Formats: sequence, structure tokens, C-alpha cells
Amino acid sequence: MAAAIENIMVTQAAAELEVVFRAHQACVLKAAYRVTGSMADAEDVAQSVFLRLARGSVDHSRISNLQGYLHRSAVNAALDLIRSRGHREVVPAETADQLQSNPSLSPERAHSSMEIKNWLRQELAKLSPRTAEMFTLRYIEGLDNPEIAEMMNTSQAVVAVTLHRTRARLKKSLRGFRKGAS
Repeated sequence: MAAAIENIMVTQAAAELEVVFRAHQACVLKAAYRVTGSMADAEDVAQSVFLRLARGSVDHSRISNLQGYLHRSAVNAALDLIRSRGHREVVPAETADQLQSNPSLSPERAHSSMEIKNWLRQELAKLSPRTAEMFTLRYIEGLDNPEIAEMMNTSQAVVAVTLHRTRARLKKSLRGFRKGAS
């Protein structure tokens, strides 16, 4: 009897997970892709996010906004992936394909654009996870400060100050990057 009840619970959990996956997979994939710049990496990130849900390593009682939670999880997992690579420059195959399919870009400009994207990914990996997440949500995902504040359970003032300081830090670093590149 106990085995039958356990089997029913597992089946229900799998069905619920499938519903969550179908409803939110595209959002998780997009968020991860915007951070990593690689569809293969984004798929790996999405898989890890949903596997954590499937394994039950997430406290469901603490999640009040499932889509927000999954979005943040995707951004954080993508940032973790970038951090794990260290400073190795990786040019995603998708980026190279996009550059070849856009003949209006000069090779120099395309290369420069790729270098800046790689620089930004490396700089995001150096930030604290919370700061990198706020920056990514604002400037890569396009959320506004009130949405970020709600999603991250903080005030709009904290978000604004964090973003201001992060932009200043990144501007300074970009100046150094450009001097080094020239």
C-alpha cells in the first residue's frame, strides 16, 4: 500500500514538473542565452535549473513567484557558468554564424563587438552574484528597477544605488580595456 501511494506521489510530481517545464522553459532558456550568448550553454543552464526542481532541492514553500524564481535561477546559473570558465575567451558558434550571416558588418566591427561582449561577460563574472544579477536583470533582460526590487526582495533605492555603482565600475574597466586593445 505504501509503495502504491509513493508511486502516485512521484507520478503527480512528475506531471506537475512537466507543466512547469512547458510553461517556463522558453523564459528560462532566453534568460540564460542573453547572459551566456550561447544556445548550447543556455540549454545546459535550463537543464540544471529544472533538474534542481525535479530533485526537490528547492524549498517550494519559499517561492511566491515561480516565474521570477526560475528567471533568477537561470540568470544565476548562467553567471555561475561564466565564472567557472575563468578568463578563457569563448566565442559561441551562434555569434560566429550571426556575423557571417550579416554582411553589412565589417570584419573589424564584428570582431570588436564580439570582444566587448566577451569583456562584459568576464566583468559580470567578477561581480558579486547579487550585483551581477541586478545588472543582468536591468540591462540584459530589460526589467525596470521596481520589478528588480520586487523580484529580489529589496528596495528600489538599493537597486538604483547598486546599478549606479556597477555602471561606474564597468565604465572605468571599459576605458582600461579599450586602452589595452589599442
